[in-house]
Amino acid sequence: MQERWVDVDGVRLRIVVAGPESGEPVVFLHGFPETAEMSWRYQLEWFAGRGYRVVAIDQRGYSLSDKPEGVSAYRLTRLAEDVVAVMQSLGHSVFTVVGHDWGAGVAWQLADQHADRVKRAVILNVPHGVVFKRTLMRRPRQLLRSWYIVFFQLPVLPEWLLARDDCAWLRNTMRRTARPGTFSDDDLERYAAAWRQPGALRAMINWYRGFVRHPVPLDPARKIRVPVLVIWGEQDRFLLKDMAEPSVAMCEQGRLLRLPSASHWVQHEEPERVNAAIEAFLQATPAAAAAGR
Repeated sequence: MQERWVDVDGVRLRIVVAGPESGEPVVFLHGFPETAEMSWRYQLEWFAGRGYRVVAIDQRGYSLSDKPEGVSAYRLTRLAEDVVAVMQSLGHSVFTVVGHDWGAGVAWQLADQHADRVKRAVILNVPHGVVFKRTLMRRPRQLLRSWYIVFFQLPVLPEWLLARDDCAWLRNTMRRTARPGTFSDDDLERYAAAWRQPGALRAMINWYRGFVRHPVPLDPARKIRVPVLVIWGEQDRFLLKDMAEPSVAMCEQGRLLRLPSASHWVQHEEPERVNAAIEAFLQATPAAAAAGR
């Protein structure tokens, strides 16, 4: 694993790369409240060892990457442009994107608005934006599960809560919503070291503020053109599993893998199945990917 820094319009992003430079490029995008190496600790070396050129980004606002001020710096369109710029700087004009949680939100945006750059997209436990907004309006149960999105719109208070008692709320939430034993004390301390970075908690919360204050226009009739694999842990405590199938339906070439016993933290809990499914998808032709729908 090699650490590098990429400047994107004045924002320095920390990335890690591995695997042969001639390998097929695959970029891994973490979500809230993770980091590049921790989110994909069971994937990066595994795929690098199979000849892929893997890139994992500490996305803006996280860990050691820069944390620009202002909510507008975290609008979804800007976050997707970061990924394109990073991959372009590494010489990859076309790439596969794998995203989890907020990283999956960025992956959906890339597959939609930057289809010329994305060869394939792998989405872990996040619905298509159209499906999510529709479900929020129609399913009170999902609205209750998404309470924290509303809470994060408040000033100051969310940052105070997340920082209180050395990030106890974040530690407890990750442990409580994952399969027992998924996150050890040492794991959570490594996460906390990233959360303690100056300005990190505000920047991480600003992703949610940017989502609400700078929404991306969505056309329900517009389908994702690139091949998409959706992997969904059905014990997700944040997102209803009913959103998985409609999200695949938003894709021209989509397939769905359900993991009934996995939680939201699916790539941590069932890395063997996740890795095997991603590799099979990477090796499939577009026609084969569509056939899995």
